[in-house]
Amino acid sequence: MRNKILFALAVLGVLAGLTAAYILGREAKALPPVFKPASSPYETAIFANGIIEGEQSGGSNIVIYPQVSGPVTQVFVHEGQVVSTRMPLLSIDDSVPRANLELAESNLKTARDQYQKRLASYTIDPKSISKDTLDTAKDLEGQASAALKASSALLQQYTVRAPVEGVILAVNTTVGSYVSSQGAYDTYIQGFSPLVVMSASVATLAVRCYVDEILISRLPAPDHIRAQMSIRGTDIKVPLEFVRVQPYVSPKIELSNQRQEKVDLRVLPVIFRFQKKDFPGLYPGQLVDVFIGQK
Repeated sequence: MRNKILFALAVLGVLAGLTAAYILGREAKALPPVFKPASSPYETAIFANGIIEGEQSGGSNIVIYPQVSGPVTQVFVHEGQVVSTRMPLLSIDDSVPRANLELAESNLKTARDQYQKRLASYTIDPKSISKDTLDTAKDLEGQASAALKASSALLQQYTVRAPVEGVILAVNTTVGSYVSSQGAYDTYIQGFSPLVVMSASVATLAVRCYVDEILISRLPAPDHIRAQMSIRGTDIKVPLEFVRVQPYVSPKIELSNQRQEKVDLRVLPVIFRFQKKDFPGLYPGQLVDVFIGQK
């Protein structure tokens, strides 16, 4: 009986070993890729990283900072809104400059009354007051008028307006937040950000790609440049139209936005563009892969 039990256990052990060897020895089937990896559509091409941004004649996006400081009282726009030139974006508490404007208006009224009285007296009898007194009163009126213009101009700075027609990309402040000429403090990045970020163009978007300095010599002539952009994580391919080359090789720190980052790699910015209506799912700020070929 004991031998039968030992024999049965031995058989079970062999079966268990064979089963484990079969299960562990099976090769897991690899899952198909979610998207096709980016590849060059041209026979020979230069690869570059790029970033989508609003198209304009210079710079990248339009960043707006206030010229005065104070708490925000109203925000008139939201992200994605199309705005026109001089349209109000937000307002800053203007109680102090408004009071100064009223004081300047009062001072101008007083100075003007004094000048009119002295002018009337001088007109009736030139000997009643001296010409210097009349000239001084006139100068005081001019100073009061200039002070009123300065107060009015300062008051207008407390309403931040759109410098050009475009679309709002980001609003980095809200009602009650304190802002200054440095912008608005962002508690997440522990630094200052612009109050508003705008894109000048709505119909087209630009792609600023950065060509490694060792590949600059292989860059085709401007008249023969063609390019295609691949959207990361998708199979979307976007043909690009060449715009210009920014003729200044700089350290490759733009994509990480780390100004204190020390790098020994320098890149040449090359700008392309495409029509946004054909690709509504693309937004400024996206990182993309760009292949630059020759026509």
